[in-house]
Amino acid sequence: MKQDDPLEDFTRREITLDATAKVVYVAGAGPAVIVMAEMPCISPHVARFARWVRDAGFTVYMPSLFGRDGAVPGVEEGAAVFQRACVSAEFRALASNQSSPVTKWLRSLARFAHGECGGPGVGAIGMCFTGNFALTMMLEPSMLAPVLSQPSLPLNDSAGIEIAPDEVSAVRERLERDDLTVMAYRFEGDKFCMAQRFKTYADALGDRFVARVLPDSAANTDLAPFFARHVTTPHSVVTAHLIDEAGQPTIAARDEILAFFRHRLVPS
Repeated sequence: MKQDDPLEDFTRREITLDATAKVVYVAGAGPAVIVMAEMPCISPHVARFARWVRDAGFTVYMPSLFGRDGAVPGVEEGAAVFQRACVSAEFRALASNQSSPVTKWLRSLARFAHGECGGPGVGAIGMCFTGNFALTMMLEPSMLAPVLSQPSLPLNDSAGIEIAPDEVSAVRERLERDDLTVMAYRFEGDKFCMAQRFKTYADALGDRFVARVLPDSAANTDLAPFFARHVTTPHSVVTAHLIDEAGQPTIAARDEILAFFRHRLVPS
């Protein structure tokens, strides 16, 4: 996990949707699951999680949204990626009650992936900077299994959520109508995704929002330089702060997410 990952077991594709082309790494077979990287890139930890999803019987679509694909994020490089993303027109890093424009493209990716893979629908997981995106993607009818892992936007409002109010209402209506749920994960002491944010989600979505809060003691402490410098509290539930050992709370979270995807996406 401390060496760059060449991602050689993924097919690197350039997919054009809504007149915008993005690189997407694809692997596996079965219903589609979109894995959106955390800041600052598709790191080896993000790729490891994508492989777990692939090996659980799904086709992974992992879009490149920022940073250097497969890289172990260095301190300066990672900080520069973060700064660029904060001012990018694709993201709303500092705005509550707004959805990042990139979510429109991601909804189109969900529709595209469903067309390629078939099955009942598509799953998606966002992490950190992309953490809320799977919720906004519920505006796409093919999306059935959204997972929010440490959703961190907006950065300047711990109780804010990065989705427009009318879209929250539409998502809540769909969750009720189609009997769906949203899974969400955070560490108790995470300074980027605090308890106030999960309360806002719960207030907006009711019991359709299923929250899991892990103890800080469950977090891995052997971190790459970017995380060691800039992420000073437990944060990345299924990637950098996951402890890959049986019986660990982070492994239980990973397994619950995979089971959630199977429940929603694999015909019984």
